Amino acid sequence: MYPVVKLNGRARWLGLCLFCLVGCQTLRAEPAATGTSTAPSPAAPSPANAEWPAPLPLSGATQLGPIRGVTVGPIENGMHPGRGYGSPACARAMADLRAMGATWVSLTPFGRVWDLQPAGIDLRFETPYRENRANVKAAVRQAHAVGLKVLLVPHLWVESGQWRAEIDPKTPEQWQIWADAYEAFLLEWASAAAESGVDLLAIGVEMRSWLTTTHAPSFLPVLKKLRQRYHGPLTYAANWDDVVDTVILGQLDVIGINAFYPLTDHEGASFEEMRQSAIKLADQVEELSLAWNKPVIFTEFGYTARKDPALKPWEWPEHLQNVVKSEAGQALAYRALVSAFIERPWFHGFFVWRVYADPDDVSQETVWGFSPRGKLAELTLRDAFSTHWAVDGLRLPGRSLWQPSAARIGNY
Repeated sequence: MYPVVKLNGRARWLGLCLFCLVGCQTLRAEPAATGTSTAPSPAAPSPANAEWPAPLPLSGATQLGPIRGVTVGPIENGMHPGRGYGSPACARAMADLRAMGATWVSLTPFGRVWDLQPAGIDLRFETPYRENRANVKAAVRQAHAVGLKVLLVPHLWVESGQWRAEIDPKTPEQWQIWADAYEAFLLEWASAAAESGVDLLAIGVEMRSWLTTTHAPSFLPVLKKLRQRYHGPLTYAANWDDVVDTVILGQLDVIGINAFYPLTDHEGASFEEMRQSAIKLADQVEELSLAWNKPVIFTEFGYTARKDPALKPWEWPEHLQNVVKSEAGQALAYRALVSAFIERPWFHGFFVWRVYADPDDVSQETVWGFSPRGKLAELTLRDAFSTHWAVDGLRLPGRSLWQPSAARIGNY
């Protein structure tokens, strides 16, 4: 189903450099916990005396099925008691999403670092860690109770306001300290995931400075310990513009992308212009899927409710000025991107960014923010959830009467 093709030159070059710079031969005779062969990755042939761990098989990933998902953001601030993960309000949010047609939710507990040269991670985020962990586990139970599967995404919050993808401890000694701190952080949440029966676990979010560079091999021991702690499938939330340079994809079960793709380079783009851009993006991501022999999901995707949201979709709503609100702009961007991808059999689905744990709390972001709740984008999302996707398998005769094709997203 997933024939192997050649990776782009940069990714292959980096993979070869990693073999030479860091002796990964200590891992060569130790298959992953889920069971792998010892054959070298077809995407990165190994030089003499060094071998990258063999890519994992597809079986675990394909059992996930289609992912019609929504990210449920936390409300952990002490000023909002009774509204966060695990609260009665959160239970209502889960039920609402299931009624909307969602089959998965993503939960995003955070750890704090101060700046881009961290020596550790503070597990407390607004509420004490043990309390937060118990609340997250309660939210998992709430999701499962209404038939939703759960992706758990341990996330990093940089207090200085800088981007986590640019974390750089500078010296080898400081990098090792950072690796140890991140390992401890990730293993804490892996334990919570295992205890609560989480269905899919992300190993990190937008870790460009680590996983697209010569530092990447230092993450392999972390992965090995993680597999021992959590036995379910793993993904990683790579940023949309560096996923092709992420060299650990063969060690994951599913390729994850934070897919804040621009669909235009100018204002006033038509829907058809945006859809054609999305089709080209789908072609590019298909090459990545085939190269690593892995299915793909969008660990995050979203557009804000403003004019031309697909022009620079990564811009944070609170940082914008003189915004022209446009629910139609958000809905059209949703439609353009989603309709291009769900027609591809290697694409297993997405998590929309995002709603919040209390469905009645509108204080968490501006009215032109990412949330689709109560906007035209929610109707587009309902259409997308009810549409037949390629990963759903064969379409039975007569099914089009109640489950339209991707081209008809937007009927509402």
